[in-house]
Amino acid sequence: MPAKKKKKNILPYIPKGSSTLDPALFINRELSWLEFNHRVLEEACDHRHPLLERVKFLSIVSSNLDEFFMIRVAGIKEQILADFVEYSPDGLVPLQQIRSIHDRVSLMLKQMSDCFWKDLHPRLHTEGIDLLRMGQVSEHERTALARYFEKEIFPVLTPLAFDPEHPFPYISNLSINLAVVVVSQNGNEKFARVKVPDVLPRLVLIPNDHPEFTTYRYVWLEDLIASHLHFLFPGMTVKESYVFRITRNADTEIQEDEAEDLISSIEESIRLRRFGSVVRVAVQETMPARIKNILIENLEVTKEDVYPIQQPFGLSHLMSLLKIPRPDLKDTPFTPASLHTENEHEDFFAIIQRGDVLLHHPYDSFSSVVHFIQQAVNDPTVLAIKQTLYRIGKESPLVPLLIEAAENGKQVAVLVELKARFDEENNIEWAKQLERAGVHVVYGVVGLKTHGKMLLIVRKEEHGIQRYVHLGTGNYNPVNARIYTDYSYFTQREDIARDVSEVFNFLTGYSKKENFERLGVAPINLRETMTTLIDREIGHAKQGKASRLIFKMNSLTDVKIIEKLYEASQAGITIDLIIRGICCLRPGVKGVSDTIRVISIVGRYLEHSRVFYFHNNGEYELYLSSADLMARNLDRRVELLFPILDTTLADQVISETLENALFDNVGARILHSDGLYSRVVRNNDDPIIESQYVIAQTRTRRLSHIKAVPRLLP
Repeated sequence: MPAKKKKKNILPYIPKGSSTLDPALFINRELSWLEFNHRVLEEACDHRHPLLERVKFLSIVSSNLDEFFMIRVAGIKEQILADFVEYSPDGLVPLQQIRSIHDRVSLMLKQMSDCFWKDLHPRLHTEGIDLLRMGQVSEHERTALARYFEKEIFPVLTPLAFDPEHPFPYISNLSINLAVVVVSQNGNEKFARVKVPDVLPRLVLIPNDHPEFTTYRYVWLEDLIASHLHFLFPGMTVKESYVFRITRNADTEIQEDEAEDLISSIEESIRLRRFGSVVRVAVQETMPARIKNILIENLEVTKEDVYPIQQPFGLSHLMSLLKIPRPDLKDTPFTPASLHTENEHEDFFAIIQRGDVLLHHPYDSFSSVVHFIQQAVNDPTVLAIKQTLYRIGKESPLVPLLIEAAENGKQVAVLVELKARFDEENNIEWAKQLERAGVHVVYGVVGLKTHGKMLLIVRKEEHGIQRYVHLGTGNYNPVNARIYTDYSYFTQREDIARDVSEVFNFLTGYSKKENFERLGVAPINLRETMTTLIDREIGHAKQGKASRLIFKMNSLTDVKIIEKLYEASQAGITIDLIIRGICCLRPGVKGVSDTIRVISIVGRYLEHSRVFYFHNNGEYELYLSSADLMARNLDRRVELLFPILDTTLADQVISETLENALFDNVGARILHSDGLYSRVVRNNDDPIIESQYVIAQTRTRRLSHIKAVPRLLP
């Protein structure tokens, strides 16, 4: 077997001691995120996944791109409009970033189209799932679709003219539209816009006159409308029509310090989000220049903001195909382990009294967290419940439980983070329901998002007051807990409970506490804690003692932390970074980051847990956190870093999460110094290790040592 060609180092040698703030040492944040989305796209193209799971990945890629433009690209374009000329850490000004983004996204859109049309589309047809254009349906089906159009679609449509008497119509965010050219009887061309209504299914199931046969034949809603435009313009000739879709700036700023009523302020920001400036226009690739120019001029965008795309647009709608009852085209269902049995009543407090408990979602059921709160609600010895809620979800089982607790006479205090982006409306509604029930609802600290996940239950027991704590790396959201990997930690340790109480006092009152016994708390001391722990490891390395760092997170962008990791590498410390998404650190640079390895894992579940391992000369310490190593998490959010002090549980996290990830040779990619990723190379005789699969196979046996304890109370 020929030797592999050594990868050329694209960066010059940087002597030890040089400033690690050299722009060449940083990968652009936006381009790094696009590389992450490309890794998700690779999963859509990977034939080892069942077909509908591949469709799911392609849908996620499209949805991710929408949010990227609504938030990240929108922010950069605002900088350009404001003549903001600050360099990014990698040395690019905003205009350079926009151009680089445009080039990368254009390539990705072509790859997405190829994935759909050349791979997924024909395979779906082979499996009896047809996504058709109107020209591909039979005459009989066309007649049935015409009846459906006349009855269900036509009444909803509103054609809007654009001429000297009619202003250019408002185009809503992420809406799919038809730019229509009609010709009057006197031969004059006129322009109109028809919105494809989002209240109707995007994929229209072709009516089936034979119910004994189940068929999955669909047409795209916009295509069905386009073929019946003559109904909308009687007396005129429809000459041509083209599909387009816009993306608006959704990153509206909330002036908390000026808002007397935060809920009203956020509700107004949600309303204004609809009218944000246009940051992207996707147009049908056959759209002629004269129609594009109408859109460019009236939407106030540049030619660089226009992306010609082969239909269909908005591939996130493909997610609806997962409702098709074809289990043979989906991942094998996985039943998570449960700490409790549904048909029995265990005393959750007694379980925690025996020792700390650590659950790993989705391999362990989130129902255990719900069960814990439910028991607290019904337990007459529980005096108070305090909880933070970030992304609650539309059908949260937790809020009704907290309301019931207040109705049962318990003191209930809940911090609802109203500024959780794209979840604001849900959270506002839940907050109002909680307030109406008499729950003490607070909205956090001005200028900060509360992203830390914590629950405190105060109970009066025989020996006195006892506090029970739940801390998590993920949201209190049962839906997310089925698809995100996260940890749930339960304890009654007094030192941790005291810290959690102090954090709640910081959030609800005037506490100015700066030192905590066990927790790192952003923005108070988490950055300092992380820096101190890395410095300790550097000190060990310089003294010739054993040292190592293993960090797992979603994103690494903070310049100061990256600089500190470069310093650790130059001290000779072996550093493994398991980063699902953005990584601005550049590994493998001679003299700077030789000892740093960065891998990313994309799989069935979204890797979301944050784990930080410090070798500490053999006396290792392990921490879990709600925070990524980003400036926003360390400086502008309330976050928690908490230790796993039980060595059995810590060893479990190391072997289960960290080691499996480091040896993954299926879903793992390795980051090279040029900012690009490649799959981990597996030799023919190497065992296949897919970390998520390994955990799913072994995790159900992890809880066998935790015995159910009969509840002592009715």
